[in-house]
Amino acid sequence: MPGFADHGRRGWFTTAAAIVLVAAGVLALVLGLRAQRHPPQPPAAAGLPFTATMPSPAAGRSGASSPAKRPAATGLLLARSVPTHLDIPVIGVSSELQQLGLNPDRSVEVPPLDRDSHAGWYKYSPTPGQLGPSVILGHVDSARYGPGIFFRLGALRPGNTLTVTRADHTVAVFRVDRVVSYSKDQFPTLAVYGNTDRAALRLITCGGKFDLTSHNYESNIVAYATLIASHPA
Repeated sequence: MPGFADHGRRGWFTTAAAIVLVAAGVLALVLGLRAQRHPPQPPAAAGLPFTATMPSPAAGRSGASSPAKRPAATGLLLARSVPTHLDIPVIGVSSELQQLGLNPDRSVEVPPLDRDSHAGWYKYSPTPGQLGPSVILGHVDSARYGPGIFFRLGALRPGNTLTVTRADHTVAVFRVDRVVSYSKDQFPTLAVYGNTDRAALRLITCGGKFDLTSHNYESNIVAYATLIASHPA
C-alpha cells in the first residue's frame, strides 16, 4: 500500500487506502470466545451511493498545503485547532485523542493497542470543524483486552450527536449522517476521503465478518458526520 509522498493534498488522497488499513492494524484479532462476541453492524440499507469531490491530482507536489479545487463551502466552519477529546454518549465513548502520523514506511499510524486504548486523530487531515473530512481512527477490539474504544461504532444511527473538544477550548458538535460497513476490497476511497463542501468527520474502525484464517475483519465501518454547532468548552 503506497504511503504519503508528502503532506499535501496529493499525499492525503493517494494514501487514503492506507488509512483503511486501520483495520489491519486496528484489529488485533478476536479468537476463541472473543470471536463469538460480534461488534454491532450498521443496517445494509445504509450503504447507498454517496458522492464527494476528488482532490486535484496536481495538488501538494511541493509538500505544502495546496490549492486543490473544492466545491463552495456551506454550513458552519471553524478555524484550525487540534482535537483533544472525543465524546459519543449514545455508544459510551469518552476518549482522549492522540495525534496519529506516519510510520517509517509511510503507512498511517494507528493508536497503540492496550487495555485503555484511545482513539486517534490523523493529523494530516483537517482538524474537526475545518472544511473537509477530519479522520478519527479507533480499535474495534483485541483478543487480549476485549472490546476497543470503537467496538459499538456500528450501533450509531443518523441523527445521533457527538462532540470533539479542541485545543482552543471550543467544542465542535457533529450530527451523524450515516454509518456504513464497506468490504475492504470495495472500499470507496473517494467518498470517504474526498473533498467536501462542509466541515465533516469520519470515524473509522473494523467490522463485518472476522476471518479466522487471516485474523482480520473483512470490512471497515465508517461513520459520516457533519458539524452542526460549537460552544465553549
